[in-house]
Amino acid sequence: MDTSEQANDEAQATPSLTLAAIEGLAGIAPEDWNGIANPPGAEYDPFLSWNFLQALEESGCVGGESGWAPHHLLARDAAGALKGALPLYLKFHSQGEYVFDHGWAESFEQAGGRYYPKLLTAIPFSPVTGRRVLATDHTVRRALVTGMTEAARQWGVSSWHVNFPTPAEWSELGEAGLLQRIDRQFIWSNRGYASYDDFLGALSSRKRKALRKERASAQAGLEIEHLTGPDLKPEHWDVFFACYQDTGARKWGRPYLNREFFELIHQRMADQVLLVLAKKDGRHIAAALNFIGSNALYGRYWGLLEDHPHLHFELCYHQAIDVAIRLGLDRVEAGAQGEHKLARGYRPQPVYSAHWIAHEGFRHAVADYLERERPAVLADIALLDAESPYKICD
Repeated sequence: MDTSEQANDEAQATPSLTLAAIEGLAGIAPEDWNGIANPPGAEYDPFLSWNFLQALEESGCVGGESGWAPHHLLARDAAGALKGALPLYLKFHSQGEYVFDHGWAESFEQAGGRYYPKLLTAIPFSPVTGRRVLATDHTVRRALVTGMTEAARQWGVSSWHVNFPTPAEWSELGEAGLLQRIDRQFIWSNRGYASYDDFLGALSSRKRKALRKERASAQAGLEIEHLTGPDLKPEHWDVFFACYQDTGARKWGRPYLNREFFELIHQRMADQVLLVLAKKDGRHIAAALNFIGSNALYGRYWGLLEDHPHLHFELCYHQAIDVAIRLGLDRVEAGAQGEHKLARGYRPQPVYSAHWIAHEGFRHAVADYLERERPAVLADIALLDAESPYKICD
């Protein structure tokens, strides 16, 4: 599949723009990619950075036999300057996406269709909301989306999916004809709290007491460390990776990320990483990895080497709130699923995806399903939020 030539020939959206797909970020200067991925004035998203995405490629976590083949779509002007991009992967399975279309794949293939390969615009292994159509100019954004659908038709794939776009992008993609899906995540919002105790003051008395008791139990006999930047050493990453492998093996059969990936992150992004470690009797027993954006703390991976009461809640949720308040961040995004987050101050919020389906009959079937799914998800969010630990006036 000569994607560069096909995208260039078939996805011309305006006379002044040329679209082409590239198989990896190694050939793009970091400053060129970062200039469109995290432009001045926009909220900084560490997952869109060249350092993060290229580390996935260089370490082999995507590419090769992973089932994730990079085919990033670029928009360049007549002078060759990069004006926009879509992070894009040719997918041969639906693993590591956190927007679940396995049922769609099974139904389409039972009817005689071929669901894989498909195309995916997303951050691999990261259920984090962020920009997906990387251009500030509306004309370029429209060209990328239009060109992408034309390229998808030309390449003969079953579908193109955009996972966890911003609400504004989700609306734009819907206007462009993509099918719209809603899911939910539990996100903590900072209402200008001065401290964790200030946050607890917003909760009902019973919930406040329960969280204080839980934290006391979790911290008993432990030392909690926060490490970032130059304080991070190889031995800390070794502990974290051992913890990550244990959790990943139990959740997915095998972890998605390898040790080389985390080494590259250490080399390139240590200042944007917060590693929370728990130590017992001088030995590390658990770790949680967070990434730091300009407005958010993103909880990503955790694991433990020894059981301890409530340690997951402490390292992944309570400590994250502590740090977000200290850094003045707007929110904590602690990953997909997990209704247990609700009792700890994380409230249900909608998250989004958009889907282009090539086969007309299958597209109608998915559209009908989504018409029924969206109101059900919103109703579920409302019901869950009514059970939040916040005082009734909130």
